[in-house]
Amino acid sequence: MLVDGKWVADWHPVQATDERGGFVRQTSSFRNWVTPDGGAGPTGEGGFAAEAGRYHLYVALICPWASRTLIARRLKGLERAVSVSVVEPALTEQGWRFGDYPGSGRDAVNGATYLHELYTRADTRFTGRATVPVLWDRVRGTIVNNESAEIVRMFNTGFGALADEALDLYPTELAAEIDALNGRIYPRLNNGVYRAGFATTQGAYEEAVAEVFGMLDELEGQLADGRRFLLDERFTEADIRLFVTLVRFDAAYHGLFKCNLRRIADYPCLSAYLARVLAIPGVRGTVSIDHIKRGYYSIGALNPTGIVPVGPDLPGLALVDHHLH
Repeated sequence: MLVDGKWVADWHPVQATDERGGFVRQTSSFRNWVTPDGGAGPTGEGGFAAEAGRYHLYVALICPWASRTLIARRLKGLERAVSVSVVEPALTEQGWRFGDYPGSGRDAVNGATYLHELYTRADTRFTGRATVPVLWDRVRGTIVNNESAEIVRMFNTGFGALADEALDLYPTELAAEIDALNGRIYPRLNNGVYRAGFATTQGAYEEAVAEVFGMLDELEGQLADGRRFLLDERFTEADIRLFVTLVRFDAAYHGLFKCNLRRIADYPCLSAYLARVLAIPGVRGTVSIDHIKRGYYSIGALNPTGIVPVGPDLPGLALVDHHLH
């Protein structure tokens, strides 16, 4: 991580722990918003107006949080307005790195070798972890925001006419239901798999695993009534947030994070739901099982040998690609 703008080695994925040895996630640091008129958003300062070609998105294809923003960018038709860079999947001693691994690329905007260089460009005294996603402003030469939930909502409404307004990922009339879903799914499942994988005590691990599978069981029951998405026919940000965890589950969380009571493949309704989301035009191109496996299994604290498993066999994901435009 960075301490007062200086890189500190001995990187470890456990960001912090609570009194029971449970995993505690770092809070995002940059919280400004892009808005149609450049006014301040719900957090941060103003001055970030929606302009085509002004903003650049940095992501890792292994990261579910970054993948949320990639999906929103694609579904809102912002590919030409917001350019993108993909870091290499394997974590290095200096964190995320730009390079030539298939599906990745160099940093054509800032010429950085490591993602953490962007953080110190934005704040020379930055202390914290250099995480993805990062929404970068070319004009001001700084990070706009590194909180995925906020970037998704920016892509939904903050870019005005630059985005496809036919799709609303956070419709006002469903906001309360979406917030309630997010509030249940995030701690128990989205972050729950990390709480299991990075737990430092048996008790914290078992508690997290129970919540992960309790949530999966609950979602399986909700989808058993034939609904297409979480809120029936309407695809919303809640579906994006669920999908990015489900698509990584059997390939990474089941094995590396010890979430091995069941696979998503063992849940008929969740499996069918996963296939429906993958079939939405543009979603499949944001997924790379190769990056997911190589990235997660490069975490030395959890997999010291760095060996990437050959399996599992995932027929429904066999043809996913990662050619972003």
